[in-house]
Amino acid sequence: VPGAASLERVDVVQPVSFAVMVGLARVWGSLGVVPDAVVGHSQGEIAAAHVAGILSLEDAAAIVALRSQAIARGLAGRGGMVSVALPAAEVADGLPAGVEVAAVNGPSSVVVAGDPVGLDTLVAGFEEQGVRVRRVPVDYASHTSHVESIEEELAELLAAVRPRPAAIPFLSTVEGRWLEGPELDGGYWYRNLRQTVRFAEA
Repeated sequence: VPGAASLERVDVVQPVSFAVMVGLARVWGSLGVVPDAVVGHSQGEIAAAHVAGILSLEDAAAIVALRSQAIARGLAGRGGMVSVALPAAEVADGLPAGVEVAAVNGPSSVVVAGDPVGLDTLVAGFEEQGVRVRRVPVDYASHTSHVESIEEELAELLAAVRPRPAAIPFLSTVEGRWLEGPELDGGYWYRNLRQTVRFAEA
């Protein structure tokens, strides 16, 4: 609608994406489609934790909203992310200064993130080699050391999160293992934003 906030804003698109994920899960559930287990990627892991029964809808929505607002305040405009069609080992070997592996999504699908100058160097180098690279349309560097600058803020914002035991098995892409549920406190959701997403492994 006229005057609506842009979906390009992290503090708008992440809550919208969360609402779509949770809404779809509710629709599927109403039709009898209930998962045997759940897994989620980065922000999607918050939705997965809610579907698993670990997070109440209120806690899950608060994590998404408050965390994306903290990203907008503290990280936006300082970094970027790039998708690279290579195995993680080949990408990690020789990364430019200020660039880190942010997510390992598949056998030949990796996202790197970090400082804009380093990402420009990486993109130019891989394009010269004929490697497919694609810039992710964001201006921050999730899953890198950039996130450490908002750690204290997130600790305060997410201190009230009260996770519960999982009703549906939950596989963590942060820890790379099944979790019971109570481990997914505010500190977990900081690590979910800070650490490499181990999606391919999961």
